[in-house]
Amino acid sequence: MSRPPLPPFTEETAIQKVRAAEDGWNGRDPAKVALAYTPDSVWRNRSQFIKGRSAIEAFLDNKWQRENEYRLIKELWAFTGNRIAVRFAYEWHDGNGQWFRSYGNENWEFDADGLMQRRIASINDLAIDESERKFHWPQGRRPDDHPGLSQLDL
Repeated sequence: MSRPPLPPFTEETAIQKVRAAEDGWNGRDPAKVALAYTPDSVWRNRSQFIKGRSAIEAFLDNKWQRENEYRLIKELWAFTGNRIAVRFAYEWHDGNGQWFRSYGNENWEFDADGLMQRRIASINDLAIDESERKFHWPQGRRPDDHPGLSQLDL
């Protein structure tokens, strides 16, 4: 299975890959998102270590049951060969209605077919008031005209 764009990445194809990942995660379909990763993909997500598509799918299912009204923006930070670095922020609220903005960085490594074989994520959560939210599009894909992280000064 091939998942274009394929490495080695150019700036244009790296940006496409980042947006495709953002769109997938905003769709919040764990089974569909897991298909972007190799069957034996290795993750470090905060302090969790995850290996394989089934574990990724279970992780995402659990994540999106806890993180309500999840909206994510990713931005390319750097790229070379088969690797991409991104920064991101996402907003969500917990079961008590407390809003958060989670900030992070990810390092991605892809196989020749464009599937992610390694994801290393560092993430911090900041409690915010609902009035401080900046991501106001309807659940799902971020509209093309919605500002990105740099435009939002995040």
